Amino acid sequence: MRIRIISVLLSAVAVAAPASAQAPRPPVRRDDPAISLRPFFLATGQSFSAHKTFETVFGKSVQPFWGGGLNVAFRNGFYVDVTASRFKKTGQRAFFFDGQGYGLGIPLTVTVTPLEVTAGQRVQIASSVFLYTGFGVGSYRYQETSQSDDEPFEKRHVGYLVAAGAEFRVSRWVGVSGDAQYTYVSGIIGTGGVSKEAGENKLGGIAGRFRVIVGR
Repeated sequence: MRIRIISVLLSAVAVAAPASAQAPRPPVRRDDPAISLRPFFLATGQSFSAHKTFETVFGKSVQPFWGGGLNVAFRNGFYVDVTASRFKKTGQRAFFFDGQGYGLGIPLTVTVTPLEVTAGQRVQIASSVFLYTGFGVGSYRYQETSQSDDEPFEKRHVGYLVAAGAEFRVSRWVGVSGDAQYTYVSGIIGTGGVSKEAGENKLGGIAGRFRVIVGR
């Protein structure tokens, strides 16, 4: 399923440019700004690539992120997103034995803080509907804190992402969007603890994102 979703995202990015060149676009209104700065609120549900680790520690591998950012939209369809979000949850320390994870009952709080920059293209297919695709890069901060540790574990690493979705204009100044995003982040987990025992070293995953966008 994950390979299929990633293939769909990559295919959408690959065909976006030629499709936009062939399909007639609705006329641009004369009062559309050349550059529009549009803040947004973000809610994300992410299925972590390290699904065994997150299922053992938190009970399930799909977890929420909350955040916001700024979308810079250009009249020619190019856009840039700057996004900051956060996941924080308390689970329990665990171990793996014979391929099965077991909780230890020791509280463990994990915080993941991504800061991402994405650039791509928006294609208007109707008066109030835009399709968009983009590639990006991010800085991902991972923290673990527990009563059993003298010092918290903290690490930061660069990751990469691809996203594709649709934006719907609710009114002149408000829009909503939904998209799928795949994030690849390695080098943070997998060197110790339950993630090493599970053989998982990727922190990213596949996410469904919903945004409320303010601006034209």
